[in-house]
Formats: sequence, C-alpha cells, structure tokens
Amino acid sequence: MKKIGLIVNPIAGMGGKVGLKGTDGPTILAKARSLGAEQVSPERTIKALERLVFLKDEFELITYPGEMGENIAKQCGFNPRVIGAIIKGKTTADDTQRASKELCNLKIDFLLFSGGDGTARDIYEAIGDEIVVLGIPTGVKMHSAIYAHNPIRAGDLVALFLQGKVKELRKAEVMDIDEEAFRAGTISAKLYGYLKIPFEKKYTQGLKIGSSATEKYSQEAIAQEIVDNMDEDHLYIIGPGTTTKSIMEKLKLDYTLLGVDLIYRKKLIELDLNEKKLLVQIKGKKTKIVITPIGGQGFLFGRGNQQLSPQVIRSVGKDNIIVLATKHKINSLNGRSFLVDTGDNELDLLLRGYTAVITGFREKIIYKIDL
Repeated sequence: MKKIGLIVNPIAGMGGKVGLKGTDGPTILAKARSLGAEQVSPERTIKALERLVFLKDEFELITYPGEMGENIAKQCGFNPRVIGAIIKGKTTADDTQRASKELCNLKIDFLLFSGGDGTARDIYEAIGDEIVVLGIPTGVKMHSAIYAHNPIRAGDLVALFLQGKVKELRKAEVMDIDEEAFRAGTISAKLYGYLKIPFEKKYTQGLKIGSSATEKYSQEAIAQEIVDNMDEDHLYIIGPGTTTKSIMEKLKLDYTLLGVDLIYRKKLIELDLNEKKLLVQIKGKKTKIVITPIGGQGFLFGRGNQQLSPQVIRSVGKDNIIVLATKHKINSLNGRSFLVDTGDNELDLLLRGYTAVITGFREKIIYKIDL
C-alpha cells in the first residue's frame, strides 16, 4: 500500500481577493484578516481530495494536525494517520518544513500540498527532491512549475500516479519572489531549485515567463487599439501586467503594475482595488474587464489577479471580458490553451470555449480557453 503525505498551508492565498498579493509574514497576514480575508486552501484542497475518495482503501494518507490537513482529510471521508503538532491558528513556514521532513522520514511515496510559491520553497528547502510532490494551487503568485492547473486536476493526477498510469516524472522549477518588492510593483523572481513531479501536459502548469523588452512596440500597438475603441458608457477594469500597463501609459494615467485599476471615460477612478471595492464601484454599471494571460502558463484568471473574483466576473459578464496578448506571449504557450481557475467550477465551465484576443493594432486572433 502506497503512503501519501498531505500538507495544507491554511493561510495561502488569503491576500488575493483583498489585493495584498500574498500573505508571507505575520504583519501582512494580520492586515489581510483586518480586510476581511477568508481562507481559500481548505475548499480547494477538498476539491482535490474528493477526486481520490474512490481509491481511499488503496493508500494510507498521512498528514499534520488540524488545519494543516487532518480536518480536511476527515471531512472528505479519509481516516488519516496524524503526526506532529501545531499551534492552532498560528501555523508558520517552520511547520511546513517540519511536516515535510517528518513525512519524508516515514518513506512516503508522494507528497501532495496546498499552497503558493512560498510553501513550495519551504518544502524544497526541507527535503529537496527526495520524493515526488505536487502542488494544489491555493496561493496568490504561483510562478513555480510544480502545480496542477487547478485542484480537480491535482486530484486526478495523484489518482493516475497511484494507479501506475503516470508515464514521466520530471524536475520542475521552484520559484519565489520578494513580496515587498512585488507590492511596490517590482517582480524580483528567483529560482530556488527543483522538485520532482508527476508530469502530464494537460494537468500541470508551466513556468511563468515574463514579458521581454522587445515586446514594447507590440504592447503599445495593442494599447492604441484599446484606447481607440473605448466606450464612453463603460467602466474599464484594468488587470495586472505589462501589456495592460501600456493602456494606462497611453492615457497618461497612474497605474499599479501588479494590481487592478479602474477607469471611466479615459480618466482614472481608483487605483489598486480589491474585490470589495470593485463590487461597490461596478454595481449597476456597464463594465468591461481588460486582462492579459500569464506568459508561459496561459492563465487568464486565478493567478495573481484574484481581486477579479467569481462575483466580479459574473457581475461584468463573459461578453465584456477583453483579452490582450502579444504574439510573443501567445508563442510562449507552445499551442497550449488559455486557462481559468477562478475557484468556481460552474464559472470556469462558462468561460471555457473560444475568445477573441487583441494581438496588435487592428489585429485579432481566436484562441481556446480550457480548464
């Protein structure tokens, strides 16, 4: 019988909807809670574990107490072996590292974890690439290539591994960024190492690839196309990224490179809005969302723009989503579809299909969106 380890970072992703771009450190976590942030890891971990229930008699699930895995495992009908100890409500990176080491010492066959890039980094620093791992994406950033597309894909991939149907194990990058610099609008990403993952192209996400300086002309052409066609009666939510930033520069407006801004009639309404502020501003008003996919990964929603929550997206409507991408960014996907991981399965299915993508001045292509 195989042994599967489970680690849940209960605070991962809490900063997303409230616009804090992460929850590393007690000060930011306290701020997130003061803004009404809610946990996202438990629900997303449940979605993954539910895909393994049919195999629960064929493996032993070993996890840490309470919110680090035990509660969720039992809720899904598992009878896990629980090891270690934590202080309820005060878990830290040290707990993740300690759990990783103790599970590794038990000779587990696979480690499934919920978290973001910080969690992946903690696991790598604790155990290196000794065992096969896979991340359930629950953080804000997730630049690393060790995550499944979404929680359901994570559960399905673990099931394939347990059934001996995974054809390839691959070393995937563990990346993390300086969150303080990130909040100030600067991405300072660093490669920390590699973790060994079960690789199936349609289940695992790629490494985030940033825009290059050579894309500047293409971004300006895209911006001109958007500005020339802005409706006077619509609010425009401008999502994060260098491609969307070009719109704000073209309009000579302040902007937050890695946040969400709001404009109306080509004038700035508010900078760096969180989910609650967006919902207040757009209530009862015609609104469009302008977004760009993440290079190398293809995510439109669910990575770094969680302020654009399911409620915000539903309020705006699928037909009012404008997608921008340079040809370089499209090519970085190597034919893979755009992806959505909003946390709302029904919405993800609604967004699935094909969308127009503005790739230049008076240039568009049609591109597939998948899960």
